[in-house]
Amino acid sequence: MRRFAPALTGLVCALGAWASPAAAYEIDPLTRQPLDNALVIRVRPQNEPVALPTANASLPAADPMAPSAAVPQMSAIQREEVAYAGGYAPGTIVVSTGERRLYYVLGDGKALRYGVGVGRPGFTWGGVQTITMKREWPDWRPPAEMLRRRPDLPRFMKGGIENPLGARAMYLGNSIYRIHGSNEPETIGTAVSSGCIRMTNDDVADLYTRAKVGAKVIVQR
Repeated sequence: MRRFAPALTGLVCALGAWASPAAAYEIDPLTRQPLDNALVIRVRPQNEPVALPTANASLPAADPMAPSAAVPQMSAIQREEVAYAGGYAPGTIVVSTGERRLYYVLGDGKALRYGVGVGRPGFTWGGVQTITMKREWPDWRPPAEMLRRRPDLPRFMKGGIENPLGARAMYLGNSIYRIHGSNEPETIGTAVSSGCIRMTNDDVADLYTRAKVGAKVIVQR
């Protein structure tokens, strides 16, 4: 909203001039006559309160850094309940890197399906892991393998809305991989990560409330 500060200042000045009907016209400085395309402004009664726009009125009132306040993000891939006949126990997470979808098994032939981002070529993997740890607004320490490829990366980044791990992270076994949120929601549905499973912050916060530590995670290539 800072970019609109001058316009708001002008609005305040205009409101201060509403006391007389003459202020309802724009005057030609040469002819001293009202211009044809003048903006007509309602004359405010003397005691009527003036309501000014509130800066950042469209932002959520909750502190986005609060542990319970995952930042909602719109995704072109909507999560939905679908029929699922994989034969896995309820609570199992199945990631299909080919589909770029994650399934949380509900049981009774149903699952929740989420859009995910997966590893780019050369960084795909498959196998079975378990969730060994869960964190809200996790800090990020790039693994040594990543730092060798990208020595320009920071060695540590505190959790927050700009953090690449997003609002939630679920750590997979003793591996370097995680299911986590993202500060790049536009990458969901693509193959650009270094092997981690990316979700929108909204989706990962939903999955986080369902998945338990110890849950089985099956990654299918």
